[in-house]
Amino acid sequence: MRKLRKILLVAGLAVAVGACSATGGTASGEVATAPPPADPPSTAADDPGKGAPPRDVARPGEPRTVARDLAVPWAMAFLPGGDALVTERDTARLLRVTPRGRVTEVATVDGVRPDGEGGLMGVAVKGEEVFLYFTAAEDNRIVRYPFAGGRLGAPKVIVRGIPKGGIHDGGRLAFGPDGYLYASTGETGHDQLAQRRDSLGGKILRMTTDGAPAPGNPFGTLVYSLGHRNVQGLAWDPAGRLYASEFGQNAYDELNLIRPGANYGWPEVEGRGDDPRFTNPVVTWRTSEASPSGLAYAGGSLWMGALRGRRLWQIPLDASGRAGRPLARFTDVYGRLRGVAAAPDGTLWVSTSNKDGRGSPREGDDRILSVPLRTP
Repeated sequence: MRKLRKILLVAGLAVAVGACSATGGTASGEVATAPPPADPPSTAADDPGKGAPPRDVARPGEPRTVARDLAVPWAMAFLPGGDALVTERDTARLLRVTPRGRVTEVATVDGVRPDGEGGLMGVAVKGEEVFLYFTAAEDNRIVRYPFAGGRLGAPKVIVRGIPKGGIHDGGRLAFGPDGYLYASTGETGHDQLAQRRDSLGGKILRMTTDGAPAPGNPFGTLVYSLGHRNVQGLAWDPAGRLYASEFGQNAYDELNLIRPGANYGWPEVEGRGDDPRFTNPVVTWRTSEASPSGLAYAGGSLWMGALRGRRLWQIPLDASGRAGRPLARFTDVYGRLRGVAAAPDGTLWVSTSNKDGRGSPREGDDRILSVPLRTP
């Protein structure tokens, strides 16, 4: 029987391995990155989502539907001109969506094998290249494509061998302020993978655009942090602090501040614990209120989509990175919310996930919403 996990009965506010890549090695002559910023001060909150919101945080305005009748839109990444590339998990389609709502198909991505929670998931853009995270026949993988004339060029697998499963496939991709590509992976229901440094499962990975371990990675491999169950969102604040949203099991979901080399405790700990080997989350939620997915920073707050919780969580951050009381937005208005991305025009784009087999589709689902942010 699994060791008893130590958790609190409050929503806590406290305060990133032998990996295999397609390139299969580490760069030589690398210089370590600068040390991470200090931990934000510890605070506590008894009940996230209740109480008057702070006066100095941005407030969401009335959402506008940008696109509708989509099929499980999973991730969004913006192009320099303001259009977004959007992945559909179960159809393997990569779409281009304009701010005015024009939707065109870029490609049905070859090699994708949708299965349960797997399929075409993360997307990231850098220069004239597009990076996709998807479930293939034997694994989850990260693939790089040239992008010109609105089309994908020949694929290049840069990371292969990420464990796949019907559940907990991770899948988020994002470029950090350091210019490196970050990827979240799940433990596919095999929870001990999260603690194994020789597995890519249950980790946050950090890499070059060729799939090599990024300079300064804590173990000299792709692994940046470990002990994760199923990270679904990655976002940075203006100070360069990395936060990740993570599915718990039956008790608590988490928002974590990611440290290079830190161990976040799964499967030994769910939520907050008292084991000094593991790093506590900065915020926890009951799973009925969250089941978190996409994460973005905008307007002085983190914004986190909630699937089972059917709401958008706003987590205010102060200049030191300390999280304030989470605020629930749009509860039960749009159903399951998955993708969250900060748009170039200052709005948030949020996607629904009501056609994923666990929601109740409404007319026009799935859709992408544009949420204006109103600052005091």
